[in-house]
Amino acid sequence: MVARAHKARTSHSAEQQLELGIQSSLEAMSVPPWQRWRDWWIATDRTLLYDRMLLWLALALMAIGLVMVTSASFPVAERLTGNPFHFMIRHGIYVGLGVALMLTVIQVPIQWWSSGSSSLLLISMGMLIMVLFIGHEVNGAKRWIKLGPLTLQVAEVAKLFFVIYMSSYLTRRVGEVQENLKGFLKPLLVLFLFAGLLLLQPDFGSLVVMSCIAVGMLFLAGARLWQFFGVMIAFAAAIVLLIVKEPYRMRRVVSFLDPWEDPFGSGYQLTQSLMAFGRGDWFGQGLGNSIQKLQYLPEAHTDFIMAVVGEELGFFGIVLILVLSFALVIRTMQLGRKALHAGHQYGGFVAYGIGIWFAFQAMVNIGAAAGILPTKGLTLPLISYGGTSLLISCVAIGILLRVDYEVRVSQIKVAPRRRSATKAGGAA
Repeated sequence: MVARAHKARTSHSAEQQLELGIQSSLEAMSVPPWQRWRDWWIATDRTLLYDRMLLWLALALMAIGLVMVTSASFPVAERLTGNPFHFMIRHGIYVGLGVALMLTVIQVPIQWWSSGSSSLLLISMGMLIMVLFIGHEVNGAKRWIKLGPLTLQVAEVAKLFFVIYMSSYLTRRVGEVQENLKGFLKPLLVLFLFAGLLLLQPDFGSLVVMSCIAVGMLFLAGARLWQFFGVMIAFAAAIVLLIVKEPYRMRRVVSFLDPWEDPFGSGYQLTQSLMAFGRGDWFGQGLGNSIQKLQYLPEAHTDFIMAVVGEELGFFGIVLILVLSFALVIRTMQLGRKALHAGHQYGGFVAYGIGIWFAFQAMVNIGAAAGILPTKGLTLPLISYGGTSLLISCVAIGILLRVDYEVRVSQIKVAPRRRSATKAGGAA
């Protein structure tokens, strides 16, 4: 009797599972394709322990970057090395290392970054001091340290470690930042030390990016408006003073305002970049068909890669990269807000800092290539050629995915076991 009852229950449960499977399949088929695509990108499944949209946006930008670096670097690679695929191979290796580094960083708990933030800050300062003595000089600037076949740009490492330190400070002293001026000014003193070291290289662009990171994070932490605007005015005055003091910076500003006044001198890069954008029109000249990259546009695969994108892929290619970059930043800021609401204060501030960093650096790079902003030596995150920039950006993406993972794990509610069902099964 017991065996017959058990067999009946088993067959009944199997029929129920089959009916549920058929019903779920029919429901899935009734969902419009666009909705299935949306649900795939913005997953509502609470058992998914990573941000699918954030990961795929980063991988998409890296893939586009590899294609465009390959296209933009053919002429200069053949001229410098005799191998037109030289920069493509190096960038491909960096992409592989970056993905491996991202997967490794995902395994590191966020608490490790928080507890080691002071040490990482000292390490970054030590590297900025070291580069002044043993750095590799290019065009009068010492920004790189040679490590065998690799070249480390220490300012990129300093940006990440500065975000990690700022997040730790705001987590510990957020009340002090909101209530008095002393707590607001302490991180700005650290920024002042970084400013001095960066100006000795000189690397004015990285200093501006780090200043925006600091001010933006303090504002999001709840600093008073009069303090925020006071610092903004002070920073603007300092930037104007630094520009007026150095003749080469002043020439860049003058050439930015009217590059056609000296098209073969100080305005050469910008005029060639603008011609590349003009040739692109709506749909571009086709991948690989850029003329400006044929020794006309300097740094076509690094600082001015968006000009090659505009010439080869046109207006729609530029819009594609803008949308992907903007979506990545928005997703990062949403992650910061979600982490703060879930009680993960440090992870929230880290996400905010990385979002501000990526947004401002992308804005400066694209704005400089389009003639909207003065020319600065800043890469386009995840796209431009540059090993250190790509690797550090991948580390930042890995940290974001770890923050999202820890927030999701903390929100999972484990259902208690049904004791009545257990007892019934034991009685049977």
